[in-house]
Amino acid sequence: MIMVASSSDTGAAGRPHDEDDLLLARVAAGDAAAFGRLVDRHGERALAVATRMLGSRADAEDAVQDVFTRLWAGAAARWRPGGARFGTWLWRAVANRCLDQLRRPRMGELTDAIDPPDPSPGALERLERDRVLRQVTDAIQTLPERQRMAIALVYDAGLNGAEAAEAMGVSAGAMEQLLVRARRSLRTGLRPLMDEEDKGGA
Repeated sequence: MIMVASSSDTGAAGRPHDEDDLLLARVAAGDAAAFGRLVDRHGERALAVATRMLGSRADAEDAVQDVFTRLWAGAAARWRPGGARFGTWLWRAVANRCLDQLRRPRMGELTDAIDPPDPSPGALERLERDRVLRQVTDAIQTLPERQRMAIALVYDAGLNGAEAAEAMGVSAGAMEQLLVRARRSLRTGLRPLMDEEDKGGA
């Protein structure tokens, strides 16, 4: 069966925030298809933000699932069109959920299984790429929580400075300072890696 968009959906095609409002109204009425559409529109970026903050995709999936479950369970019913944008609520909800998880006492972590060596061509290049990615991820994990949140919102969610500031509830100037400090710390923490790459390219 071919689905034909309603006039309201068609009119909102060029205005993503308006489309979010329409979808939220339908979610509040129990429309599972509209909920799925919201997840499709925002789920991947929300997962990227949570993964950056938590350093674990499995933990990030749990966090994002909790946020969307809360949306389905009742948050959408309290939504008021024309108020805060859905994206602002979502990034703040994801970030706060991640912060809550980071502040919980951590149980002993399972040791990752050791995979056998991969003899295929390009395996060494993939291992090197994974090593570099892990070092960058580890460096980001050492940042203070709010700096890590700022990095995740700007670089993983793709928000501009003003949008990230709104999501975090801070001024644009405060957001810029968070990013400046985070970048400075990352440059310092990743200096050995950058020196290593400079030597390798010499």
